[in-house]
Amino acid sequence: MMDTTLDERGLSRLKWRCRRGMLENDLFIERFFQRHGAGLTIRQARGMHVLMDLADNELLDLLLRRSELPPGLNRPEVSEVLSMMRRPATHLSAGGTAP
Repeated sequence: MMDTTLDERGLSRLKWRCRRGMLENDLFIERFFQRHGAGLTIRQARGMHVLMDLADNELLDLLLRRSELPPGLNRPEVSEVLSMMRRPATHLSAGGTAP
């Protein structure tokens, strides 16, 4: 059940929940949904909800690796989603293709 992929309604609700007041966080979140939105599981959505309960500055510090998850939040689903969000963007070379 936990590894079941979110349905369209669940994904839409999660995206709405992830709206933030800080542009930097929104950029990480937007990239996350572009990469992983179609295959997100219920377990990963629960991890995302935990991260979205954080204040904007706390979330940004985690995303930029300025801090690590506190022990109370360091659960597998939260850690997994944070790792997915931290993955750097794939940059294009001058020729327009990935290196």
